[in-house]
Order: sequence, then structure tokens, then C-alpha cells
Amino acid sequence: MNGGSRGLKVTVITTPSNAPFIVSQTSNHPNISSAIIPFPRVEELPDGCENTADLPSMALWVPFLEATKKMKQSFERVLRDMIDDGRPPICVISDFLLGWTLDSCRLFGIPRIVSHGIGVFSMSISLYLISFSSCLNGLWGMVPIELPGMTLPFKLQKADIPEGIGEADMNSWGVIVNSFEELEGRDHVGRLESFYYNDAKAYCVGPSLLYNQPGQNLEADHDKSSYIKWLDKQAEMRFGRTVLYVSFGTQTHLSEDQLDEIANGLEMANHPFIWVVRSKTWAAPKGWNERVKQRGLVLRNWVDQRRILAHSATGGFLGHCGWNSTLESLTMGVPLLAWPMIGISEQALNAKFVVMGLGAGLMVPWTGVNGEKIMTVGRDVICDKVKELMGGENGRMAGERAQALEEWQGICGKRWVLL
Repeated sequence: MNGGSRGLKVTVITTPSNAPFIVSQTSNHPNISSAIIPFPRVEELPDGCENTADLPSMALWVPFLEATKKMKQSFERVLRDMIDDGRPPICVISDFLLGWTLDSCRLFGIPRIVSHGIGVFSMSISLYLISFSSCLNGLWGMVPIELPGMTLPFKLQKADIPEGIGEADMNSWGVIVNSFEELEGRDHVGRLESFYYNDAKAYCVGPSLLYNQPGQNLEADHDKSSYIKWLDKQAEMRFGRTVLYVSFGTQTHLSEDQLDEIANGLEMANHPFIWVVRSKTWAAPKGWNERVKQRGLVLRNWVDQRRILAHSATGGFLGHCGWNSTLESLTMGVPLLAWPMIGISEQALNAKFVVMGLGAGLMVPWTGVNGEKIMTVGRDVICDKVKELMGGENGRMAGERAQALEEWQGICGKRWVLL
């Protein structure tokens, strides 16, 4: 955020519940201000639910998106006020889920740049398939899909395809991506740009996790949390990167049966682990806490995931393959045990990209023969996959590949300094 030296000013348009976080992140930047607009009340949504992380259930995803569309009038009022005050915006950057902002920007003759929280590879496939959406309707989940002109390192199936990217995206002036060419390849960046009209450019500004780093040595930072001290002890007691980190993000809601299976699978695998459990109601199986207390740590509150992944004791990450978590794991040199959770997202594509494209992880079997999501993955499957990642030959090779990818953090860090 060095725009101030160029005379740039940034206005972040946000809603009341999100404003405190925005202010906390921008208060030291005099050229950044916020404009707060009301979040529409929708019967299905709880009061104060103004971002996807606060959704109590993914069943409310559609009502949430519909609510955002009702912000259009307030959004346009902010743009009008800026123009009337002699401060016309040179561009608007908005999330890809807010496609309606394109019409608002066109109304005032302002270029719109779309911001994506997913990678170049997944975006390229998603945009390609917009042209063939009618052809996909009759396909079942596991039927292979061929993409002329695109070489993929894996078999693409309908079950892998995310939803929500459309014409408003492709009509934007440009696209900002939280990724970098060294990871995804210039060919994929160029292909992504080809889907946008008017010679739009893709600006790879990631990984954004390098911004506001807590320190060059994440493991050695002071003010260590209890779980970091626990990892320190594991590093002293055992040789190598032996701890498995388990987390499925803030938007995944697992059934209690699935949580039971994960608990039993981790116990059976007999590897040290840190497991972040988001459920407020789940209780571990009888006697489980006592049996795993010497090698397992269950956390119920927010954790600094980057610090855990950066620790020398952490050797694997069992997760949902959200793009931010995927980047954090790869830039810390930690192989993934990929288990996509949310079907409407790009998690399945991220998982295949990491496992089959980069060779930096293994996959938990999560779909049936017809492409349907397996409702509950059993403990035996979880146990076997954890053992394979943390102690098997395939896991060893994935770990070596992930550690080789870690070198890219240094390359990107230099780019961030220049930015």
C-alpha cells in the first residue's frame, strides 16, 4: 500500500460488521479511508451476518449472495458522492461474487477490476467452461471433460467445477489474482487473460500472505501461543517433521459422525497431530482424549495457521484445499493431504492441481463412482491416508516436492518489497 507516494487515495466500501477489521488493517495508512454502507436485512440470514465466514451453514450461501445484490443502490450513491466531490474513482476493485458492480461502474464510466480469491489455474478452467455450460447439464459427475487447447495434468470431471464465475467477470477491465507465475506457469496466466474482453490483463499479486508478515522467522517470534510451545516440545521429543496439522477452514461444517471418524482415524494412524475443530457441540468419543493426549492437541479457537505450518515440527496438512490455505502450505514447504469440502467452490480443482499437477500432496477419496460427495469418509480411509502422507514413500516424495516449492516464497518476497 505505497500508493500514497504516487498521490493515490483508496476508499474501501464496506459494511458495519466488517468495518472494524478494515479500520484495524488500514489505520496506519493516511491515504486509505472507508465508506460504510448498510448490509440489507434478509429474513434467512442472522443479524450481523455480513461475510461468508459468519454463515452458520452453507445452505445460506444463496440468500447471502442475494442480499449483497441489494447493496447496489448504496454502492452507487458512494460513487456518485465521490464524483460530485471532485474525486472520481480511477477504477473499482470488487470481488468476483459481486458481479453486479460491473453495471454500476458502467453507469459512471469507471473501469471495474475483478478480484479473485482463487488461483489462475482454477479460474482458467472455470471461464473456459462458461462457453460450454449447456453441454455440461446432462453429464454426471465422473464423466471426463475434454478442453480443446488446454493440457491438464489430471482428468477433469463435472464434479470438479466451481460455480459463480460468469459474464460480469469476463467483461471486467482486468483481474487481480492472489497467486504468482512461478507457481502456476505463464501459459496459464496468458490463457486466463484470453478469456477477458478488451485485452484485459491478469495481475498476479500473490501470495498476499507475504504482506504484514509477523516476522522473517515465524517459528522464532516471541509471544508464543500454547500450541506453538506444544510444537516446540514435539520437535524436541521426535526427529523430523512429524506433526500433522488438521483444519478445514472457517466455512466448512462437518457432521458429528464425520468428526468422530476423523478422531478415530487420527488415533489409529498413531502420528502426532494438531486438530482445529470449529464445531461448538461435538464431543470426542469416550476415552479418546485420554488415549491421544501425549501426541494430539485439539484446538477450538482461532489459531495462527501460518505459524503452525512454518514450524519445523509440522510435516503435513490435512485440509480442504481452500486457495489461501493451499498457498500457505506450499510456501511453507508442507505437503497436503487434500480433502475438498465445498462443492460450489474451486477446492476440488485446487486439490487436483496440488496432487496431480505439482506432486506436492496426496488425496483423500471424497467422491463416489458417480461423482457424488461421500457423506462420511471412514476412519480406515483417513488412517491409511495419514500414514501414507506422514510415513509412506508417496508422502516422502510429496514432502520433497513441497519443500522445493518453498523456495518460491523468497522469489515472491522480493517482488512484494518492490510492490
